[in-house]
Amino acid sequence: MNLSTAFFEKAFGTFEQLTVSDLPEFCFSGRSNVGKSSLINKLTNRKSLARVSGKPGKTVTINFYRADDIRIVDLPGYGYAKVPFAERTRWSDLMEGYFKSGRNIKCVFALIDMRHPATDFDISMLDFMQQMDIPYHIVLTKCDKLNKTERKKREEAFLTEIPCFDQITSVWTSTTTFEGISDLKEIFEELSSEDYEFEEEKFEE
Repeated sequence: MNLSTAFFEKAFGTFEQLTVSDLPEFCFSGRSNVGKSSLINKLTNRKSLARVSGKPGKTVTINFYRADDIRIVDLPGYGYAKVPFAERTRWSDLMEGYFKSGRNIKCVFALIDMRHPATDFDISMLDFMQQMDIPYHIVLTKCDKLNKTERKKREEAFLTEIPCFDQITSVWTSTTTFEGISDLKEIFEELSSEDYEFEEEKFEE
């Protein structure tokens, strides 16, 4: 698979606008300004494929990118408090409609900023995917912003902040140092193979 062939295909702002899911989809979710667009650009080796903004809450649509025989899906960021109530309602309806419409979702990459504790929105998103049996991996972003001691503390903290964290596949990433980029590309390759069957993770209580 050559992710560098990716190109912007379409964007939808409401569930009713979504077209039929006819290709495997790899989704990127996370709170506003967690680094979804930057990571997509790094994975595809494109500087501005996904629009990067310094202001949170700018991605208000589901953006689809086509690469070979898959789609990369950039989901709107959640948790930005200054978004009007009507906009949050639209976002909620859009996300629920997307995930419950039987799409061919190979994996959701749930991005969490490694510098900070997982938010209630992060935990709710992970719980939702678990309840819906949607395959997902946790992607910890901005690892380069921490020194070794700070990183070790955050690694230990996630064990208590995120239920069953030690049982969930996680990838530590940085779009500055390229850490984790090759690991994510390998996941794309594995999950896009026709004979690959995602092994559902069973969490111990």
